[in-house]
Amino acid sequence: MATARTESVGPIVMGLNKQNGQLKGQLKPLVQSTPTPGKTLAAPQKSSCPEKTEGIKFGDDWKKNLQLPPKDCRVRTSDVTSTKGNEFEDYCLKRELLMGIFEMGWEKPSPIQEESIPIALSGRDILARAKNGTGKSGAYLIPMLERIDLKKDFIQSLVMVPTRELALQVSQICIQISKHLGGVKVMATTGGTNLRDDIMRLDETVHVVIATPGRILDLIKKGVAKVDRVQMMVMDEADKLLSQDFVVLIEDIISFLPKRRQILLYSATFPISVQRFMAAHLEKPYEINLMEELTLKGITQYYAYVTERQKVHCLNTLFSRLQINQSIIFCNSTQRVELLAKKITQLGYSCFYIHAKMMQEYRNRVFHDFRNGLCRNLVCTDLFTRGIDIQAVNVVINFDFPKNAETYLHRIGRSGRFGHLGLAINLITSEDRFNLKSIEDQLVTDIKPIPGAIDKSLRRLNARRTAPKQSHWSRSRT
Repeated sequence: MATARTESVGPIVMGLNKQNGQLKGQLKPLVQSTPTPGKTLAAPQKSSCPEKTEGIKFGDDWKKNLQLPPKDCRVRTSDVTSTKGNEFEDYCLKRELLMGIFEMGWEKPSPIQEESIPIALSGRDILARAKNGTGKSGAYLIPMLERIDLKKDFIQSLVMVPTRELALQVSQICIQISKHLGGVKVMATTGGTNLRDDIMRLDETVHVVIATPGRILDLIKKGVAKVDRVQMMVMDEADKLLSQDFVVLIEDIISFLPKRRQILLYSATFPISVQRFMAAHLEKPYEINLMEELTLKGITQYYAYVTERQKVHCLNTLFSRLQINQSIIFCNSTQRVELLAKKITQLGYSCFYIHAKMMQEYRNRVFHDFRNGLCRNLVCTDLFTRGIDIQAVNVVINFDFPKNAETYLHRIGRSGRFGHLGLAINLITSEDRFNLKSIEDQLVTDIKPIPGAIDKSLRRLNARRTAPKQSHWSRSRT
């Protein structure tokens, strides 16, 4: 993975620290650095694979030199395997870009990538709807990087995302894919970070900016981020970006773009507001809809009917009887996140927590360390529902049941990423039972009572999984 300059964050010894969100256990030294907003995210200068400047000739067996990750042999569902049989080479991409794609472990394009890449390369606007965790980031990053002209020293592509964590994740993927291209400059910029650092960074060459709306608009209005020659603007998690929280900012940002530009919208859900936006700003967009059903096929959904006082005990039972790779546990408030994280720690399990009221420095560290497997459980608010892709997460637990179907859909989509199997468990109180029925109806899905023994097929969530013992988790719904 390519590295980036980051501010040094001192070693953290994890205890009951209410600021850094990390509870229980000893941290290992960090071996990788995460892209930090406002910092250079340039590809490394050295690579074991031949660079373009060293003359990779047609006919070379260049794939032999690739540093491929271990092959992922886990079962995958038709969400990502039901393709037309295309290969990445079919799209006439630069060989150096193909090298980065294969070294990411992406062997063949997923359905959303098959549909999106050739259209995006043609320059046409796109409105794409696909499930969480099916490769939407690659669907826009690949054509975007293919079209970057390194001879031009201005911002050519702009990626808008709703959260800081998603900005860091997308920038990290972008730098990994582009590491053999020889100098693509990627910058992540989000609120909650030093504005002066961003201003200084934009004095240098930047080709791709990945940003949250408020920060990039601030930089544009200050005349620092010049977007008048941007050829492509991507809106990831477009439904959120077009919500009341962001839509005014997005409209303002678009007013600074050139009239001839390409706009790509990607999301799992599209509210009515998207139609108004499409009519105003997209020119004959190519529409992609891969949402015959809303929930991922690989996610098995259960509920356990409990009282509020029984929730922690039920969670402890789940921890003891499920061999979890990594789990994400959702609460409906920041206060409950911290209280639950403390409870889990007292039960003897390692636990991080993250929410929007934490300092950005600590949010970055928690996100980085959980992603790198330094902790098994993460307690969070809905801050962590948008686009976050951590392959090791195979269990999502709704400690507090969400209020609406859209939030539920994005929460459980943190497991079962890219066609793998996942498990979603919902702790339901008497107040939640009508909401549970409503969400089932809206998503046309079936959330079943959790059985005494989880079905044996779910052992495939993890090669080391064994069937849980008989339990008394569930009761009948009333």
